[in-house]
Amino acid sequence: MALLRAAATVGGYTMASRVLGFVRDLMFAALLGAGPVADAFLVAFRLPNLFRRLFAEGAFAAAFVPMFSGRLQQEGRKAALAFGEEVLAVLFAALLVFTALAEAFMPILVAILAPGFLDQPERFGPAVLFSRLTFPYLLCMALLAFFAGILNSFYRFAVPSAAPILLNVVLIAALAVSAFWTGAPGHALAVGVCLAGFGQLALILWDMRRARLRLRLRRPRLTRGVRRLLRQLVPGTLSAGALQINLLIGTMIASLLPTGAVAWLHYADRIYQLPLGVVGLALGTALLPRLTRALEAGDSAGASDDMNRAIEFAMLLSLPAAAALLAMPEAVAGVLFERGAFTAADTEATAAAIAAFAAGLPAFVLVRILQPGFFARGDMRTPFRITVIVVVLNTGLSLALFRVVGHVGIAAATSAAAWANAALLWTMLRRQDHCRADMRLIQRLPRSAVAAVVMAAALVAGLEAAGAWLAGGEAKRIAALAALCGGGLAVFLLAALGLGAVRPGEVRRLLSRRAERDEA
Repeated sequence: MALLRAAATVGGYTMASRVLGFVRDLMFAALLGAGPVADAFLVAFRLPNLFRRLFAEGAFAAAFVPMFSGRLQQEGRKAALAFGEEVLAVLFAALLVFTALAEAFMPILVAILAPGFLDQPERFGPAVLFSRLTFPYLLCMALLAFFAGILNSFYRFAVPSAAPILLNVVLIAALAVSAFWTGAPGHALAVGVCLAGFGQLALILWDMRRARLRLRLRRPRLTRGVRRLLRQLVPGTLSAGALQINLLIGTMIASLLPTGAVAWLHYADRIYQLPLGVVGLALGTALLPRLTRALEAGDSAGASDDMNRAIEFAMLLSLPAAAALLAMPEAVAGVLFERGAFTAADTEATAAAIAAFAAGLPAFVLVRILQPGFFARGDMRTPFRITVIVVVLNTGLSLALFRVVGHVGIAAATSAAAWANAALLWTMLRRQDHCRADMRLIQRLPRSAVAAVVMAAALVAGLEAAGAWLAGGEAKRIAALAALCGGGLAVFLLAALGLGAVRPGEVRRLLSRRAERDEA
């Protein structure tokens, strides 16, 4: 179906970006390990990323895209682009002011984000410097998210999805320069983040020009449409950014732990973010404009069917990913990161966090799929209320668990909060009669779960057989992990086909260009 083909486009580019991200993280782990400079840079990088995902991607994906798509459906291209110009003027002015204030008061922001760094100058000083260097990235990414929302509304997903690849290419180059010449990886990375932001913005502007979507930069005015958007921003920002808020809380608490906790959580986060980005982000990005268009056209049945198929496809991919990470977290962490400054103790600590995050992976993906069911209807309040409950739950669990099991408790709390979020979103969707599970979804979800369990059992057995290779040299460890992943995938596909969780004909139709033309 067209939804899955759009998601495959987003997911394919996201996969390429995440693979390069792993290369970046391999170099990062080898050069910085889990020491104070690593902690300082990761806090600095989280600061613009937090605001980007909360105020730019989260808010605009939740509020701007449905409003823009609605105008496009009802009033046409010209009216939609005029609305885009109104929003751009206010957004750009606000970003300039916000960036200037953040640069001036950066020590205060870092103290809030990482209170544990205050009495540790070896982490606090570099964190402030790196944050000042990286923060302009926010301005670029907020504008990129705005333009990406417009492109997505016209069903153009390729370049917005490919833009993050440039960030990883630049950061890999920065690490290489640091390794061979400067010897200051933290500084090189911080400068690289800033340069990559402007490069990504230039790329998205090129695609806007190619699509003949030209916007003039007007004088900022609070027009009726802009005021309506601003009313949506606060609940939209918080609800769409629930995971980011919980990760922020985790970073704040982890800063109170000994050096390394922030880095261990980061490395674990990078592992589970791969399937989350490829599946959850891709489907959520493709789903929102489709739902908005369908609802504007009065096709509630089509919107419900899109939701069901998105959930089905998401679970078909995320359940085996979660099962694999739960079955062999130490093998994944060791093969990917254990070299150079990254020690065996770091591997053990990171593996424990990977397992804790993996337990919540299907829920993280479900939240990405379920929230557009509200956003497409202009309902920001329901997911906002749910987010408040989830953030309170996550904070309480994190504070309770980190004293007992350290950084692993923070990851476990984030996963538990994600399951609560997904359960509450689904309950409210059903209660408001926006979506109900159809028979196909009811039949196939348990089959996907059973296939994932079969795969996990096969991986546990495979770990025993590959034990000597996993303990060997670099080439043997990589070969063993590749064989385990390939074998696990084969087992899951065979089990899924045998159980009827997916049918061969559906895969062929998904990949067929003829099917795309028929459904366009």
